[in-house]
Amino acid sequence: MQLADLFSLSLVGRSSQTGLEYDAPDGSLAALTFGDLDARVNRVARLLSSRGFVRGDRLGFFLPNCVAFIEVFLACVKLGVIVVPINVLYRERESGHIISDADPKAVVTTSELAAFLPAGAPAWDVAEISAAAESFADSAVRLALDGDDPAAIVYTSGTTGRSKGAVLTHNNFAANAVNVTTCWRITSEDRYLAVLPLFHVHGLGNGVHAWLTSGCRMRLVERFDIQRAPDLFTAFQPTLFFGVPTIYVRLLEFPLELAQQIGQRMRLFVSGSAPLPAQVLADFRAKFGHTILERYGMSETLMNISNPYEGERRPGAVGFPFPGVSAQLRDAQGQPVEDGEIGELFVRGPNVCAGYWRRPDATAEAFQDGWFRTGDLGERAADGYYTLRGRRSDLIISGGFNIYPREIEELLLEQSGVLEVAVCGVSDARRGEVPVAYIVGDDSFDAAALETICRQSLASFKMPRAFVRVESLPRNALGKVQKHLLPPWSAE
Repeated sequence: MQLADLFSLSLVGRSSQTGLEYDAPDGSLAALTFGDLDARVNRVARLLSSRGFVRGDRLGFFLPNCVAFIEVFLACVKLGVIVVPINVLYRERESGHIISDADPKAVVTTSELAAFLPAGAPAWDVAEISAAAESFADSAVRLALDGDDPAAIVYTSGTTGRSKGAVLTHNNFAANAVNVTTCWRITSEDRYLAVLPLFHVHGLGNGVHAWLTSGCRMRLVERFDIQRAPDLFTAFQPTLFFGVPTIYVRLLEFPLELAQQIGQRMRLFVSGSAPLPAQVLADFRAKFGHTILERYGMSETLMNISNPYEGERRPGAVGFPFPGVSAQLRDAQGQPVEDGEIGELFVRGPNVCAGYWRRPDATAEAFQDGWFRTGDLGERAADGYYTLRGRRSDLIISGGFNIYPREIEELLLEQSGVLEVAVCGVSDARRGEVPVAYIVGDDSFDAAALETICRQSLASFKMPRAFVRVESLPRNALGKVQKHLLPPWSAE
């Protein structure tokens, strides 16, 4: 069974059911049945075929959230064309790297975004594609594809260097969709408010794929906007919402009465793409009446681990491996560690990518004995819950002691005046590295008080050398802090 067959549960099996709501160009609210959407997808697929696209070709997507993104994506799924999503915040240097590496036959974009593609890039205006597709037949399109065929090349966020393209197969996406839909009890009765960017696996591989697999109703918006969010929640009345920690921090700004009204209608809030501070989880539960379900995934693996739908959603933990996914924590010598000890997380399963596009060296480095090396540190409790302790590359070694930044970050986030925090290591002549805390604070920010709390709560070697107040933390499009872009700090 192909990925397209999984989506046909809704596109064909629920053809008369309204599946999608979105903003029309004139600002009105538009809607499509699953059958209408499938017809439009078939037309686009025939258009792509007429322009020479065949199985294994690449098509770049440099698009904001819009219906056309979904239509062209699903057309590629049916044809075996490999989708190459590009972050809409990227500019010529960044988009140029992906285009040069993936070598797409064309890049579907808008007239506004086309200006940020490198000169000579084969750009196709998405409005022209949609209009031209109208002249093609809407009868079903189905090719003989293999589950191991690549469906997408998703480039890593590049927080520490040039991004690499993870090759995700039809089977990867299908296994992930089945796990997410089953384990989070997503059904055709749900109403999913989609605010996450479709160029990322969180919005696409979780959101769109769960929507199509379950047959629920999706309200698609271009991006999360805190000014518009109250009206969206009130009008659409979602039961399902996927977000990143920064979104949940903003939702805490809602008035209590509105938060309670939203909470009464909601079934499930899910958070991922970056660690959810335990304090945010507690504050959200108090205000909305819901415990956010935190899970853990990567561009290279889709979803690995999730807190249970039924059972304890443990603060700070990401839960248990999904069905079919195995996890193991290893020390620096590659040996498994005991429960309660910190090690690097390795995973394997049907969700793990086939490797990196045209990077056999990076693929060989990432896979060991059939396991994928995530680069994330974590520990497992005696009852099986996994907790992440930060990136291996973020580990601070000070005077021979290991310091895990997240432990310090969680403590600081519990304190008044602290809105956001990132702890990273800076060079030190005596100790090798020392931790420094970069903090976004409100008017009550008090560095001296924070220092006192840390001295009372942390071992001396974990004490931040400084508490640096900043206006904001540098983040990528999914809210992950880019620590290498923090301003340099020196004791001098």
